[in-house]
Amino acid sequence: MIRVLLADDHNIVRAGLKELLSGAEDITVAGEATNGHEVLERIRGAEYDVAVLDMTMPGRSGIELIRLVKSEKPRLKILTLSMHSEEQYAVRALRAGASGYLTKETAPDELIAAIRRIAAGGAYVTPETAQRLALDAHRDSEAPPHTLLSDREFQVFRMIANGESVGQAAKRLALSVKTVSTHKTRIMQKMGLANQTELIRYALEHKLLDEGGGPAA
Repeated sequence: MIRVLLADDHNIVRAGLKELLSGAEDITVAGEATNGHEVLERIRGAEYDVAVLDMTMPGRSGIELIRLVKSEKPRLKILTLSMHSEEQYAVRALRAGASGYLTKETAPDELIAAIRRIAAGGAYVTPETAQRLALDAHRDSEAPPHTLLSDREFQVFRMIANGESVGQAAKRLALSVKTVSTHKTRIMQKMGLANQTELIRYALEHKLLDEGGGPAA
């Protein structure tokens, strides 16, 4: 039996996922969490085979949470489930230690298949993400500039591209305005961008903005 930990801050989403997985005879939802803190509590208190983690939850989440989980439970398999497109986070999630990445628009049967494959020791990625991973492993002049950003820089990049000010980004990340300004400067330098207009244009061309133009998470 595959023991799954479901982590999502929306009760209705967790309920739907739990109902979906109940139809698989070899999968059981053995735990639930609503934020990163609860995820860490659950994995310390019980054993799971696969953790299905929402990329955007209150507190610690996303890439940071994946790394924290893997540092405490290296053998625990992680499947990330995200509202963000693969272009935005898939490669970074896999590099951080996840074994698979699915968007929330994924067909139900694909989620079950992904959990089974990951529990068996495999990985679950689309051909497009696999190709990006291969390119990422051989970073050269052909690699897209945004892949050269650190995870924190990429987070700041997306916030700015989605219209947040340096001050707003600093508040959401619990960082000083000076630190976020420094990140912004380094982002511009690494990506060879002259101004914020070019940054936004780049984000649009590479499909790195949130749908609907809302703030990045």
